[in-house]
Amino acid sequence: MFSDTHQTPGHILIVDDDGALRERIATYLQARGMRVSQLSRARDLRARLSQSEPDLVVLDTRLPDADGLALCGELRANRRFHALPIVLLSTRHGVEDRIVGLEMGADDYLAKPLATRELFMRIRAILRRARLPPPGLAVAHMPSVLRFGEWRLDTLARHLVDESGATVALSSAEYRLLRVLLDYPNRVLTRDQLLDLTQGREADLLDRSIDLLVSRVRQRLRDGVRQGRYIKTIRNEGYLFSATVVEATGPCASACCAAA
Repeated sequence: MFSDTHQTPGHILIVDDDGALRERIATYLQARGMRVSQLSRARDLRARLSQSEPDLVVLDTRLPDADGLALCGELRANRRFHALPIVLLSTRHGVEDRIVGLEMGADDYLAKPLATRELFMRIRAILRRARLPPPGLAVAHMPSVLRFGEWRLDTLARHLVDESGATVALSSAEYRLLRVLLDYPNRVLTRDQLLDLTQGREADLLDRSIDLLVSRVRQRLRDGVRQGRYIKTIRNEGYLFSATVVEATGPCASACCAAA
């Protein structure tokens, strides 16, 4: 990572072929203490990421040499970048367009023309969630492994480990949702509550982002579609994580997890 969380709010990489928009965003973010780099093409992004990784990428969905949505999916499929926060920018405003962006693994999706202040607030919220433990959980007592059923969640590496010891990568959004569910086991959480706890915002009338995220986490857990072993759909209410969650702390936790 480029940044030190104790010295700077973060290093943001903007990838958009609109130079004027890039500069406007960069100027706004830099004025608020963020370090910003700018690129205009997908090939430049790939080259930069091969050398070093920023704290967050702001990615246009229509680049001259690539489809930004496909590029987002490509990064999510790469184990090195599966947890890299990504905010998509698009000229498409429809609900379905937002859904597709979230399905590809984006942490957030903003339609153009955009308000730089809103983008800044969303970036700051994503970075804060990525760096801090859940509310009410002191860092000194933060468990390095959470165990449930045949799974272990490594909270340091932010991936799942199954019974055979195989790891399952999680995007940053998937990790946040699973972490919230594990913090509130056997309790019904509404979509609004999940959005607030994972993204710090309220749901729009047609917002299906949490439903899509739940579907993705179910896939990672190899769970059923509606009434799986772990994440259960409670009709007209929300979702319930049905499992006993056991915390493991200390230096041996990750080693035990890897050996499981």
